[in-house]
Amino acid sequence: MPKKQLASEVLIDLHRRLSVLPSRSRERRMIMQETAHLYGISEQTLYRALAQRARPKALRRSDRGTPRVVPQEKMEYYCELIAAIKVRTSNKKGRHLSTGEAIRLIEKFGIETPDGLVKAPESTFKKSTVNRYLQRWGYDRETLRRQPVAVRFQAEHSNGCWQFDLSPSDLKEIKEPSWIEANKGAPTLMLFSVVDDRSGVAYQEYRCVYGEDVEAALRFLFNAMAPKQIDGFPFQGIPKMIYLDHGPVAKSHVFQQVMRYLGIDVCAHLPQGKDGRRATSRSKGKVERPFRTVKEMHETLYHFHQPKDEEEANAWLMNFLVRYNAMQHRSEPHSRVEDWLENLPPSGVRAICSWERFCTFAREPERRKVGGDARVSVDGVNYEVDPDLAGETVVLWWGIFDNELYVEHGDKRFGPYAPVGGPIPLYRYRAFKKTPTHHATAYSGSASPRQRSSGIQVSLGRKRSNQPRHFDHGAILRSGNREGFQDSHPTRKTGTRSA
Repeated sequence: MPKKQLASEVLIDLHRRLSVLPSRSRERRMIMQETAHLYGISEQTLYRALAQRARPKALRRSDRGTPRVVPQEKMEYYCELIAAIKVRTSNKKGRHLSTGEAIRLIEKFGIETPDGLVKAPESTFKKSTVNRYLQRWGYDRETLRRQPVAVRFQAEHSNGCWQFDLSPSDLKEIKEPSWIEANKGAPTLMLFSVVDDRSGVAYQEYRCVYGEDVEAALRFLFNAMAPKQIDGFPFQGIPKMIYLDHGPVAKSHVFQQVMRYLGIDVCAHLPQGKDGRRATSRSKGKVERPFRTVKEMHETLYHFHQPKDEEEANAWLMNFLVRYNAMQHRSEPHSRVEDWLENLPPSGVRAICSWERFCTFAREPERRKVGGDARVSVDGVNYEVDPDLAGETVVLWWGIFDNELYVEHGDKRFGPYAPVGGPIPLYRYRAFKKTPTHHATAYSGSASPRQRSSGIQVSLGRKRSNQPRHFDHGAILRSGNREGFQDSHPTRKTGTRSA
């Protein structure tokens, strides 16, 4: 027989009638007896109903959040394994193994872990239960993909750190590129950018390239470090450090070599996927944000008028950068360019070397043997060197900016040598220019001992100047906020001899 349930109104009215009477009053007992008799229940049931009405009722079970099938420590361990399986099977499109399939693997086959094979009893877990505990303990996909807390940094002085990056322009390509490779189509219009970490001053250039080109990157960095003949744009000098991503530029040996000779520390952030959850672009956000500003405030105007070539595009971009750097600093009460000028290092701006000297930094030595025809081949291009070097093992100095070749043999350097064509046509043979070696050979082979001795006496009797030769390396920039360029390259151009 089902229990009789009293209506809430009856209990409320009974509680109101009893509350006006003393706790030891006889009338309280009489009211309880009459009410129990009226509704056909016992006095104990009525007293119990009154007590439960005043007590708050819990909305959930008392053991809510505690697993009942397995102990909590064991359940948390299995959830951690299931979450690891889902992360391990994820791809870039976000697809991964489902919770049900992960449970099936653990129960039927087991999972190999550093602690050995882990296999759960069959029919132990339910998909809904595991999903609930994954979300409660922070093992769900959204929580695991959440990026760690960002730590912001800022250089102490201007030119203390430059952030460098490349981004394809929204214009994609220009009408008249300066050069085109026939088998690759039109080059991509790429936006090169450096941003001073302290002040936020940005310098950018358009360049038509096929991918992230190291040569274009080095040309851009030289222009960024060189003085600019533009009013209101004093940004220049060699930075102490360059911060960039792990792209082809950072991995280039030539780029690392040039930065080392300039005294620049190259620092790259963690590559994509190294930390799992961390987005790599946010680590150099100070250079990523100007890309968006240029594309929203400057390149959107290309819908009305597009630049015809790279030179015109850079001229328009420079006008915008002057206005951009005059805008408010992100945290200081002045502009970006004013912040750059006010926070220069005590030693001043480190001046960049000349372009000719900069090109020598990109040269790499290669040991080769010169052929009997005094020619050597580099990347399929023939160069005709000094006849004295025929058959010798020499060191070739060739850089990405060079159209000419330099050769080093012993403590002497020869060059520059321009590319030459194919073999000399028949009946047009020309003799090599006589060299000191040939003259010495002629003395030893065709002259008499008397003639050789007289020739030697004449040569020894010549007067030679004992004063050393002086070479002009250019005037060093001297001013209150400039520091001369410190050359650390092992080679010197003073020993170069033209062919």
